[in-house]
Amino acid sequence: MTRTPVEVGAFAPDFTLKDYNNEEFTLSSLRGDRAVLLVFYPAAFTGICTGELCAVRDDIASFQNDDVQIVALSVDSPYSLKIFAEREGYSFPILSDFWPHGEVAMRYGVFNDQQGFANRGTFLVDIDGIVRFAEMNEPGQGRNSEDWLAAIAALPARV
Repeated sequence: MTRTPVEVGAFAPDFTLKDYNNEEFTLSSLRGDRAVLLVFYPAAFTGICTGELCAVRDDIASFQNDDVQIVALSVDSPYSLKIFAEREGYSFPILSDFWPHGEVAMRYGVFNDQQGFANRGTFLVDIDGIVRFAEMNEPGQGRNSEDWLAAIAALPARV
């Protein structure tokens, strides 16, 4: 089944998922406060995924600050994500879209039915809940985090 990713200008689908500490994260809880960079990735402990998230970790102040929150999402269980986050030193939320399996990835149009995990989808959601940047790459195609930084920089200045 082919899905179309959520497009720029669309309202971002809201969701609540548990992070690797088994605590709930709700996207709309940041509405009116901070933009959110959603980074869907296929699987923990894999080369490209680890590399992309380590690039964020190594420049965390650019991706997570008073204006923006980064959130990574995969269909891995919260338990495996906890080990992954601890091993790699990730301090940002990593959410489990484990059950119902890939439901949030499906809502964002990035679930890969053939593989059973999310494609590399990235969405920048502004403080009003509107998608301002969207991209989707296939599992073996890495993304450039510089594109994410450019999208963050292009957000309207807060008054």
